[in-house]
Amino acid sequence: MIILTRLAGSRFAVNPDLLERVESTPDTVLTLLDGTKYVVSEPLDEVVRRVADYRATVIATARRLAEGESGPVALPAAQEPWPADVTPELAPAVPLRRRRRS
Repeated sequence: MIILTRLAGSRFAVNPDLLERVESTPDTVLTLLDGTKYVVSEPLDEVVRRVADYRATVIATARRLAEGESGPVALPAAQEPWPADVTPELAPAVPLRRRRRS
């Protein structure tokens, strides 16, 4: 999950695997696969960077687990996909189902 900020200032987490697109209109609008939209205060480039950093962390963690190592992967603070005051926790994977097209 990546942590983002709504325009009103509240923070929330979004699963970047469910992002369909991110637009800058000039506000940054996230559109999820189910059509849900969120407007956030972070610029488009920052959202893209956080998604890329999140995915890099997932790949690095998977590699460490495959090699038999344990413990979280630590990235430099500038590359963290979440704010410094948030401690991420791994959650079980949720299987995705195809949408039925009519």
